[in-house]
Amino acid sequence: MLLIAMQLVSCSVNRFVPEDHYILDKVSIQSDDSRLKTEPLQGYVRQHPNSKWFSLLKVPMGIYSLSGRDSTRRINRFVRRLGEAPVIYDRILAEKTQQNIRLAVQNMGYLAADVELDSIQRKRKMRLRYLIHPHDRYTVRNFSSDIQDAGISALMNSEEDGFTPSMMTGMNFDLNILDAERSRLSNYLTRHGYFKFTKDFVRFEADTTVGNRLVDVKMILQPFRSSTQLTPAPHRVYTIGNVSYHYEPGRNAVSGSKPFVRPSVVQNATDLHPGNLYSEADVHDTYERLMRLGAVQSVNVHFDEVGQDSTHLDTHITLLPSRRNSFNIELEGTNSAGDFGAAVASTYQNRNIFRGSELLNIKLRGAYEAIDGLSGYQDQDYIEYSAEVGLVFPDFKFPFLSRRFRHIAKATSEVNLMFDSQNRPEFHRRVVTAAWRYKWGQAGRRRQHRVDLLDLNYVFMPWISETFRSRYLDDPASRNAILRYNYENLFIMKWGYTFTYSSQVLNGANSNYGTNAYTIRTGIETSGNLLYGLCNLFGTSRNSLDQYTLLNIAYAQYAKADFDFSKSFRFDDRNSLALHLGFGIAYPYGNSSILPYEKRYFSGGANSVRGWSVRELGPGTFKGNDGRIDFINQTGDMKLDMNLEYRTHLFWKLDAAAFIDAGNIWTIRNYPDQPGGQFRFDEFWRQIALAYGLGVRLNFNYFILRLDLGMKAVHPSYTDSRRHFPIVHPNFGRDSSWHFAVGLPF
Repeated sequence: MLLIAMQLVSCSVNRFVPEDHYILDKVSIQSDDSRLKTEPLQGYVRQHPNSKWFSLLKVPMGIYSLSGRDSTRRINRFVRRLGEAPVIYDRILAEKTQQNIRLAVQNMGYLAADVELDSIQRKRKMRLRYLIHPHDRYTVRNFSSDIQDAGISALMNSEEDGFTPSMMTGMNFDLNILDAERSRLSNYLTRHGYFKFTKDFVRFEADTTVGNRLVDVKMILQPFRSSTQLTPAPHRVYTIGNVSYHYEPGRNAVSGSKPFVRPSVVQNATDLHPGNLYSEADVHDTYERLMRLGAVQSVNVHFDEVGQDSTHLDTHITLLPSRRNSFNIELEGTNSAGDFGAAVASTYQNRNIFRGSELLNIKLRGAYEAIDGLSGYQDQDYIEYSAEVGLVFPDFKFPFLSRRFRHIAKATSEVNLMFDSQNRPEFHRRVVTAAWRYKWGQAGRRRQHRVDLLDLNYVFMPWISETFRSRYLDDPASRNAILRYNYENLFIMKWGYTFTYSSQVLNGANSNYGTNAYTIRTGIETSGNLLYGLCNLFGTSRNSLDQYTLLNIAYAQYAKADFDFSKSFRFDDRNSLALHLGFGIAYPYGNSSILPYEKRYFSGGANSVRGWSVRELGPGTFKGNDGRIDFINQTGDMKLDMNLEYRTHLFWKLDAAAFIDAGNIWTIRNYPDQPGGQFRFDEFWRQIALAYGLGVRLNFNYFILRLDLGMKAVHPSYTDSRRHFPIVHPNFGRDSSWHFAVGLPF
């Protein structure tokens, strides 16, 4: 039916094609020399065919063809905006493309290259093929330099911080490398005090007559000459003179009032200091560091020459304050198994609480859910309230760090306190957390580090109903060790480290979307080791379960490690393929035989194997039999996720995706309440679940709304073929799962 519909659409498209014209159906670039890669040459094509969904179907053009010929009608204009007009073949643009490709290949060193244009007509469609005949590539016979400035020549030849040209004798001749060399040399000199140097002072001479496909290349660095200067002169080396700061206080501030941020904070964020050589890199770092201050809205750095013949630059830094206070309220509604509820959260932010650009966050939240029909429990609704306070400092608050490290690392120090109270008919639960962590980035924010120096979690159960206790915790016939452990008072004191690397600068959650980029994230955390060592050292007593306690509360002891890798492959500006591999393992030991519930892994959901809902899959071949407590049992100590997703842009802000997910969770130990859940090397590969599906995304660049429909393909919990292979025997109501989420799954 789809093929028939597309055939009808292709016929109707011809209504929009003038007589003796053709729809541009396909454009390809080929080379008769396999050593020449044609992918980079796609950017020189002046006219591209209509876009395709999933690189297969020209649906946008089909939507356009559904409109009528009368462009004055509103419905026709609306349909055309949703679609894409047919691309009509233009002979002039095709010939310009031919010229562009030939020049690009010649710039790569194939000076005798030629490009042949083949056009193939079929009905009302035109296919173009650009066939490149590159011939042999030229190589550099001799490379020399003519530096017409003694000071620059001495700097470039210095042993400590010299300059090595990229173009060397014996290399392939490439004009692109030469042009990049001009920028590279200009950046080098502006980092060493040459304030007025630009790449226009650098030029190259190439002699192609010296031999068979050989080139002599000379780099010439010309002396300084301004538009008003008649005679050339040496380039000047500039140093930083006086550095002054100008604070714009804002509309409501009194003239002459003190700066809105402490001068010491601004000075520490400035890399421009009197007496130092001028450096463009220091200017860039100063902008970046000052803009990282939440109290600062904008920055301007201006230089003035002290005198006509002076080499000193007086520096003026102007700061404009950002909005200091903000307040917002969030409302949410819930429906859990027919029980309706609502929540409200209010957040207050102060971006300059102590005039040091510290960020203060205060968040208050309250939630209510009407619970009906809970047999055996008192008539009580769910009530939750929480308070959270966080403070972020714009630098390292830690002793013994070198000044150089503080300068390189763009860091923040964070402290966070939170109290959460939950009252349910089954139990009352209190959670207190406190954390002190550091975050810093390096190498253009590609490398991100996070250290949780101290993270405390205290879980207190002041009341558990007799029905819940007798039914799930104390009854020998239904006792569940994992469930029982997670409904006892618990103390967690952990330390952790997380490292993230992205091949592109991380500017947001979706910064790598649709690009040729990869991201690696790895992390480790441990808990209870220090306390366990102290308890052993001082020989403290144990409780009835042979656990050490702190203030009569058993503390958790475990180690956990995670690895996450994602890579995207961009085919064109509308289509890309993303793959993801995630693995995690956690091991309880010493004072713990079971991981705390918050630290256990689960599978299924919007960011995992999307054929299952959250905590519906695993561990291993385990399948739950009591829906009231399966959320506890369907967790594990190990996790494996493998995902493949094809992403395509449809129209407007709408994107689509087709995906295949695989994975599961396992336990390290053999828990009797999770039969079939233990990891075994000779069996785990048979227990990997498989799902497939489609999704749509509303892509607003700064955030993405996502709706995915996942279908089970292989269900490891069943042995009969109908349930084990639902891809062969699908049942939509049984095997489908909808997921709504914000952001990409990986």
